[in-house]
Amino acid sequence: DYVIKRTPIHAAATNGHSECLRLLIGNAEPQNAVDIQDGNGQTPLMLSVLNGHTDCVYSLLNKGANIDAKDKWGRTALHRGAVTGHEECVEALLHHGAKSTLRDGRGRTPIHLSAACGHIGVLDALLKSLSPGDMIPADNQGYTLLHWACYNGHDCCVGFLLDYELFQKMEGNSFSPLHCAVINDNEGAAEMLIDILGSEIVNSTDAKARTPLHAAAFTDHVECLQLLLNHNAQVNSVDSSGKTPLMMAAENGQTNTVEVLVSSAKADLTLQDKCKNTALHLACSKGHETSALLILEKITDRNLINATNTALQTPLHVAARNGLTVVVQELLRKGASVLAVDENGYTPALACAPNKDVADCLALILATMMPVSSSSQIPSLTFNSINHYTTSSKTVTFDSSPIIRSEHSSYCSFNNIGREDGYSYTEEDELNDSDSETY
Repeated sequence: DYVIKRTPIHAAATNGHSECLRLLIGNAEPQNAVDIQDGNGQTPLMLSVLNGHTDCVYSLLNKGANIDAKDKWGRTALHRGAVTGHEECVEALLHHGAKSTLRDGRGRTPIHLSAACGHIGVLDALLKSLSPGDMIPADNQGYTLLHWACYNGHDCCVGFLLDYELFQKMEGNSFSPLHCAVINDNEGAAEMLIDILGSEIVNSTDAKARTPLHAAAFTDHVECLQLLLNHNAQVNSVDSSGKTPLMMAAENGQTNTVEVLVSSAKADLTLQDKCKNTALHLACSKGHETSALLILEKITDRNLINATNTALQTPLHVAARNGLTVVVQELLRKGASVLAVDENGYTPALACAPNKDVADCLALILATMMPVSSSSQIPSLTFNSINHYTTSSKTVTFDSSPIIRSEHSSYCSFNNIGREDGYSYTEEDELNDSDSETY
C-alpha cells in the first residue's frame, strides 16, 4: 500500500484474519514483522485492538509485539481499546503489562478516553490495573476523567467516578465538570454532581468568570437552567465582560431561556456589560426580535428604554439599524426617544442608513422637511462627523465546553478526540478548549 504504507500483516490484523496473520509473522523477522508501522505510525497490534480481533491481539503479543508502541499522535494500542470498548482486547493488553497511564500528544491516557466514551467496564479494568503510586493527571488542557464523562453525558461513568473521593476532589480546568454537563444538556450528570458535591458548585466560575448558568443560557438548555436555578444559582452573576446569563441568552437569540430568566427568575434588566449594553441592546444588535420583545414586555421604565451604551446608542438606534420593525414599534410605544443622538451624532432615523453618504443625504433631506428649533436635538452633520454606523456590541463565543468544544463546543466548540487520519474516535463528541472559548 503506497498511500498509507500498510503491509499484508497490517491488512490481516485489521480484518481479523488470524490464520493469515500467524503465517505472515511466522515467516518474517519477528520484531520487524510484529512492530512494523504504517504511514500513521500504527502497528498491527494497534489495528487488531481497534477492530476488536482478540485472536490476532494474542498472536501478536505472543510474538513479542511492542505493547506500548505509539503512533504519530502518541496513542498506544490501549488507547484504542479504551475508545472502542473491546474489553477482551483490553484485558489481553493489561495481562501482558500495557501501561494505562501513558499520555498521548494531548495528555490523555487510556483512562481519560474510556471515561469520555462511556465504557465503564474498560474504565473499571484500567483503574484496577493502577499501582498504588500511579497518578492520573488532567490532560494538557486541564480536563479530568470527570470533565470528560460529564461532557459526553455518560451517567454510568459519572456515578462510578463520583463513588471515589479521589475523583470528587481532583482539580482541573476551571471550566468545571458541571459546566461540561450543562453545555451539552446532560441533565442527569449535572444532577449527580450537585447531589454529591453540593449545591455550592452551581456558582463556580471558569477562567472568564462564567458560571454553569451562563453555559446553560448560551445553549438554551432550559432543563439544566431550571436545575441550576432550583439550587440557588445566581441569576445576575456577571462574567469578565460584564455579561449576565440573560445577556448571553439575549445576544444568541435563546428565546426559551430569555423567557425563563425574565419571567420566573426575575433577572435584572437594568444591568449593563462593559460596553454598557443592556440585554435589550444585545438582543437587538443580533436581530433577535422575539428575545427583544420578551425583554421589552417586562420593561416599564422609560429611562431603561432610553439607556445608552458606550457608543451612546439606545435600543432604538440598534433595533432601527437592524430593521426590527416590531421592536421599533414597541420601543416607540413605550417612550423611546427619536431625537437621541449617538457618538456620531446620529438619531435613530439616521442609524437606519446603510453608510455615511446615505446618512448625510438623509440628514439634509430631513433638515429641509422639518424646521429645526434652537432647542432641537437634531445635530448639524458634517462630512467628518458622519461615520459608518456600527453597533458597539461584539459577537460572543462560548468556549468550548470545555470543546472540553465548546463552547460548545467551547462556551463548549467545549480538542479533537474525534476523527484523525486513519484513526477514528467515534464514540464521543469533541471536548476541547474551544468549548470554553466559543461562548
